[in-house]
Amino acid sequence: MHLSSLAWALALASLAVAAPSRRSNLVVHERRAQEPRDWVLTRRLDSGAVLPMRFGLAQSNMHKVEEMLMSVAHPSSPTYGQHFSMKEIVDTFAPSTETVEHVVNWLVGEGIDKKRLKLSPSKGWIEFDATAEEAEGLLDAEYHVYTHAETGAQQIGCHSYSVPEDIREHIDLIKPTVHFLHRVPTPNQLRKRSFERPSTHIKSGLKTDGSLADVPADLANCDQLITLDCLRALYSIDYTPVSTDKNTFGILEFTPQAFLQSDLDMFFANFSPSQVGTKPILISIDGGVDQTQDTGFNFNGESDLDLEYAFGLTNPQPILLLQTGDIPEGASFDNWLDAVDASFCTFEGGDDPTQDGIYPDPLPGGFDQPESCGILTPPFVISTSYGQDESSVTAAYAQRQCTEYAKLGMLGSTVLYSSGDNGVAGNGGICLDGDGNPVENGSQFNPDFPVTCPFVTAVGATQVNPGSTVDDPEGACEQVIFSGGGFSNFFAMPDYQAAAVTSFLTNHPPPFSGEQFNNSGVARGFPDLSANGANYVVAVAGEFERVFGTSCSSPVVGSMITLINDARIAAGKGPVGFINPVIYTDKFQAAFHDITTGGNQGCGTPGFTSTEGWDPVTGVGTPNFTALLPLFLELP
Repeated sequence: MHLSSLAWALALASLAVAAPSRRSNLVVHERRAQEPRDWVLTRRLDSGAVLPMRFGLAQSNMHKVEEMLMSVAHPSSPTYGQHFSMKEIVDTFAPSTETVEHVVNWLVGEGIDKKRLKLSPSKGWIEFDATAEEAEGLLDAEYHVYTHAETGAQQIGCHSYSVPEDIREHIDLIKPTVHFLHRVPTPNQLRKRSFERPSTHIKSGLKTDGSLADVPADLANCDQLITLDCLRALYSIDYTPVSTDKNTFGILEFTPQAFLQSDLDMFFANFSPSQVGTKPILISIDGGVDQTQDTGFNFNGESDLDLEYAFGLTNPQPILLLQTGDIPEGASFDNWLDAVDASFCTFEGGDDPTQDGIYPDPLPGGFDQPESCGILTPPFVISTSYGQDESSVTAAYAQRQCTEYAKLGMLGSTVLYSSGDNGVAGNGGICLDGDGNPVENGSQFNPDFPVTCPFVTAVGATQVNPGSTVDDPEGACEQVIFSGGGFSNFFAMPDYQAAAVTSFLTNHPPPFSGEQFNNSGVARGFPDLSANGANYVVAVAGEFERVFGTSCSSPVVGSMITLINDARIAAGKGPVGFINPVIYTDKFQAAFHDITTGGNQGCGTPGFTSTEGWDPVTGVGTPNFTALLPLFLELP
């Protein structure tokens, strides 16, 4: 039984105040994922500094997450495709009354007046403002100020925190505490805080005035210049959408990354003339804007790439631009998840100032409205070309976010993330030491996140090998970037990929030890599939550039799934939703081009090697759209 919002408020106000004795039976709940690199511990935080404390309550029925997702996503399930409603999901996973009571009783018993406590609208968070002295006493923690040695940027955090042993089962995580922005911020990031990094790379040498004098139009040059026609030939894409009014395709971008309409039109004029003037439908999340005050590859490259190829491959499908974060502050993965799932939304509870955009934004020109909670029905396909290192977040943070992706799959959404561009290394080619900390010349592999979450579809990168044609087998991408892939240090191997991954580890054992990667044999492997990620011709800031990255691959796969959804809708069926359990089945293997050459070097090693079947470089391979379409149409 679930209480109404009023009932929850009354329950919160009337709880008993019995609680464990102060500081008794405390156990460490979370430790910092890794020590901050290039940050200096400057001083203890002033005892009177005010911290916006958010207590993430343990959700109910978490043992049902995978079961419920598989019931609508596994092709052998009798309820395949019968996706859940948002209300069903909220009601299933809302924290129990018992959990709320235990946490409130503990806080009140520690001297926090119950009038200061608020229960978030999602029922998932309790919040209150506390002085640093109160927070340190409550959590047996020490808060410090850290300063970035080069830029002077500052952050607040603690190394670890503790809670009473009998409270631990009722709390997922507490913020702000150990979660730390480990990436070195650029001047632009300091000015426009956007923490998720795009997975795009540029290679000079292809710059024109827009006449395409240097961009041959025929397929003979696809090993050097990828265009829409190259992709159609590579993946046998020959389908024109007919159900565009019922279908939805979302591209996720983080401010200040934004497209330029003039770039889209420049691209369309050369490759898809009927689309000149086409623009995405802007969905502003937390003040997200398609800003034009800052231009150039670093501001327009990702968005231009995503939209030019997504529009071109799905013409005439409208595309939703999920623009997240305002210009002064920016946003994080949590912010966009808030927008598609009000039950996750952490307005009045939960967002972490060191990771997430906090709204309303008091900065000049900031978004001055409440956080965008549940403003958008999740699109059927969401393509995301951003990521961060798995080692930069705690296991609790990653698990709570990963559960959200499972919920999106239950609702019928396909969530795609690019797998990273540094092979087995992390952002900037950084690897880990034996303690899991990022270091120069580290030898331990550093997987990406959120692609390691088993409830998203991780997309790696391939290439048309130099001198080859679109009719020849592709190889793993080894030009400018290397396809991100490997094994999670957080997440267990899901059942749907167990046979494929175990076969790889048994028949093609990697020549690395457990000191280099998680070789337990029970870890989530990634990517799940791949698409071309090299030599894309992209119009950026008035010039054509060659672009490389798994961020090229993700919108291409998203476009193909969108076309498949269109055909299913036209046939009176629903979207495919979470595709991983389907693409790993034996029946679907013939619909993928198996990639058997190339590797993903990093961390001073050749990385993993592509081989027959699934591998941690290119997954199950690249899609053959013509073969995939009838197989997906056969499903209920």
